[in-house]
Amino acid sequence: MDTLEQRRAQLRALVAEKWEHDLRESPEFATMIGDHRYDHLWSDISLEHMEQHKRDAGAWLARFEAVDPTGFPEQEGLDHRLMLRDLKETLEDLEFKGFEMPVDQLDGLHLLLAQFVTYMPFATVKDYENYLARLRGLPRVLDQMMDLMRQGVRDGLVQPRYLLEKTVEQCGNIAEPAGLDNVFGRPAAEIPATFEPADRESLCADIVAVVDEHVRPAYLKLMEFIREEYAPQGRTELGAWSLPDGERRYRFLIRYLTTTDMDPDEIHELGLQEVARIEAEQAAIATRLGYADLGAMREALKTDKKYFASSPQQLIDLQKRYIGQMEARLPEMFGLLPCIPLDVRPVQKYREKEAAAAEYHSGTPDGTRPGVVYVNTGDYEKRSLIGVEAVAYHEGVPGHHLQVAIAECLPPLPPFRQHGYYGAYTEGWALYSERLGKEAGFYETAEQDYGRLSNELLRAVRLVLDTGVHHMHWSREQMLDYFRAHSDEDEPDLQAEVDRYIVIPAQALTYKLGELEILRLRQKAEATLGSRFDIRAFHDRLLDGGALPLDVLAERVDAWIADQMEEQR
Repeated sequence: MDTLEQRRAQLRALVAEKWEHDLRESPEFATMIGDHRYDHLWSDISLEHMEQHKRDAGAWLARFEAVDPTGFPEQEGLDHRLMLRDLKETLEDLEFKGFEMPVDQLDGLHLLLAQFVTYMPFATVKDYENYLARLRGLPRVLDQMMDLMRQGVRDGLVQPRYLLEKTVEQCGNIAEPAGLDNVFGRPAAEIPATFEPADRESLCADIVAVVDEHVRPAYLKLMEFIREEYAPQGRTELGAWSLPDGERRYRFLIRYLTTTDMDPDEIHELGLQEVARIEAEQAAIATRLGYADLGAMREALKTDKKYFASSPQQLIDLQKRYIGQMEARLPEMFGLLPCIPLDVRPVQKYREKEAAAAEYHSGTPDGTRPGVVYVNTGDYEKRSLIGVEAVAYHEGVPGHHLQVAIAECLPPLPPFRQHGYYGAYTEGWALYSERLGKEAGFYETAEQDYGRLSNELLRAVRLVLDTGVHHMHWSREQMLDYFRAHSDEDEPDLQAEVDRYIVIPAQALTYKLGELEILRLRQKAEATLGSRFDIRAFHDRLLDGGALPLDVLAERVDAWIADQMEEQR
């Protein structure tokens, strides 16, 4: 029998081997986290390779199951447990063949490829040569996408037609600008002046040529394919229930994305209760401000121009201001702090219509690429300022940036956990972080606090709408009617949000379910520890294991509470 140390070494070696395999399989992910060995490559997304991916996952699972974790230290035991869980869920996910729907109006691969330009390094001649190699390989990726989509049609796996029609315009917007004006051509306009003149000239010419002669035609080909062949075969029904094995598919996605076993009906009812509770708090603020009722305040907020952005730059400046004031207060609530800088930028023009109001993109642990909060400044005059402060805390600090940046810099954890993602944990933390702004004394006016509640209300409404469309067969109009009756969202966001829930079943559930579990754990810790409760230590416990499934998080917090009680005896 192997000794404990031999088994621990076996696990560490297997985890390291699996990590290297994952980086080779996903060169884009490697680039995003700052590993530049594969910057010249794209992932193989061919139908044949997807079958190989399934075989590989099964083989990895068997190898990890052969490791006996008895007696392992806590974090190594978690490494083993999480790897088994992730591999089993990967295999289950592959059986549903969601990869055969690679295009949608929100996170379609056609958009992600264009966004990926911002993740590429451009500091050396070699960086630009790697970029050129990727540009030359991009038409192959788009061809593989079309093969996946054709197979999806054969398998009945297609997004709703009206949403696929939106992707036609998106492909056109990406393909239309030529040369240096194209999203793929812009790096050629920013070649460092330190390069040799001959290198600058040749690299610029080569990039422009590849963009105009290969990349743009490939996007036009994809656009034509979607418009003429693919979109006409899109679904007319919206919910996941209308996909093959739809009910089981939706229940799996709930379990996979929320890391809970909650029933859709239970989630729907919880959403209704949370909507009622939050609206009661909003109504109290409305009365305090002199409005007749909540409805009157909502109408005023929709018509008074002082509550709307006066320029795109105002939306950027407000995000920077709120993030800055929170950064100064972080040491009061956290021992662990971000090790990566944070920037605020506008969303790219070609995806303004479908993008969320704001979103976070992670940086690299070495700080060479900062974390970025992208702010949607499109239709700025229709964008309410009421919820901007809460969004800053959610997307920036102490929300996504703080959590992700801390995880990426946790030295004791293996990389697969430093860069891990569990939706309910990650989004639940970000929603919980909006509340921390109030605890820090921000939301200085009643209107700003109302905006915080509006953002929380949005996440409660999501519980109702997601289960409504994917489990209860709601129509888009039913979703919109409920949304407008129970939301302060401006119309551009409202329309984009509804379509988002339709194309990504169960993802919208992660925010509220995660936040409620974190609040439950905090309330339990406060009630058990009383005056001995330390908010900084509690937050560090939530963060020092990286992203975790909610049940695993609860176990770690319970163990921490028990340790705190033992230390006080």
